[in-house]
Amino acid sequence: MGALNGLRIIDLSQIMAGPYCTMVLADFGAEVIKVEKVNGGDDTRLTGPFVNGESVSFFQINRNKKSIALNLKTEEGKEIFFRLVKEADVVVENFRPGVTASLGIDYHSIKNVNKGIIYCSISGFGQTGPYSHKGGFDLVAQGMTGLMSMTGEKGKRPFKSGVAVYDMGAGITAVYSILAAYIHKINTGQGQHIDLSLAEIGLPWFAWESAHYFTNGTVPEATGHRHRSLAPYQAFKTKDSYLMLGCANQRNWEKFCTDVIMKPDWIKNPLYMDNTKRMENIELLESEIENILVLQNNTYWLTRCENAGVPAGPINRFDEAMQDPHYLERGMIQEIKHPVIGKMKTIGIPTVLSETPGEIRTPAPLLGQHTDQILSTLNFSKEEIRSLEKKGVTKSSSHLISALMK
Repeated sequence: MGALNGLRIIDLSQIMAGPYCTMVLADFGAEVIKVEKVNGGDDTRLTGPFVNGESVSFFQINRNKKSIALNLKTEEGKEIFFRLVKEADVVVENFRPGVTASLGIDYHSIKNVNKGIIYCSISGFGQTGPYSHKGGFDLVAQGMTGLMSMTGEKGKRPFKSGVAVYDMGAGITAVYSILAAYIHKINTGQGQHIDLSLAEIGLPWFAWESAHYFTNGTVPEATGHRHRSLAPYQAFKTKDSYLMLGCANQRNWEKFCTDVIMKPDWIKNPLYMDNTKRMENIELLESEIENILVLQNNTYWLTRCENAGVPAGPINRFDEAMQDPHYLERGMIQEIKHPVIGKMKTIGIPTVLSETPGEIRTPAPLLGQHTDQILSTLNFSKEEIRSLEKKGVTKSSSHLISALMK
């Protein structure tokens, strides 16, 4: 039994932030009912790559969920939705502010039928403020918050992060916010509205940058492969590749000098004697270290660092990371069978709970795969279910599942 068994979530979200949030909660046992558009469903279903016409991108972020295709612009569709949320604990949505109110499914409308509802809204700029009306995306947030001005090489074109950090960060923030609200609900019976903004969730991550800025007004610039405050804590070229070296404290630095590169005299060198001096002379320090590291290959230096207890690691390509024996042994690469895609690998669950571990139980659903099942639990007859589908209120793929199971 999962840690969140009994938690019922109605998921109106699509693309990445909301679906990642609800997938994490589903991994730990929450029941997630994904409410999708009748025409096309979650927009990620239209994003490749595709196998047999099904999106593998959608597959990767929507496991352990049920799908009901529902037209919320119809009164009948809205009535079905309210019957669902009446028995739910959480609603997650990522519409632009104002859309849920225009549909009549906003927090205050739902609170009238379920006072204990936890309603999580994820948007670009939040539900209030001068930018609340604007659409927001991960790239916009990366630019607006200053992240891109710090990423890449100084004086050159700003770089975005290699992954959608604010989308995923918003999903993670939504997870812990929902769990905090759920604990409050358990204690008091009271629900609440959670307002999350992509443009804000990442600001607290700038701990070192804000320390400098709020202390002396220093505006952080791009530092490329180097750390902003520690040295040497960065990428270095070796004979055959690159490695990351993390001398995050004086002890690491001294062990690196004595046991890895055999330069004990650097410890007392006035240019390198402490972190402040090493940062002041980073150009010279980097050059001198690299002149030594390029004499041997990555494996040689990583072995020496490991034996010396100095933090270091390779800079893997993604395919190398996916084949790393450590990740494989820890179960971070899983395989699951999908009714249309077939067997497909997916990233596993990074949190290991000793008593209630997460579990990948089912693959991402087909659009409307559980429509009939969910409507049946709401006491709709088979005739009513077929009538709703004919009128375009719902859509079901249960017939496809039945055919595939034969």
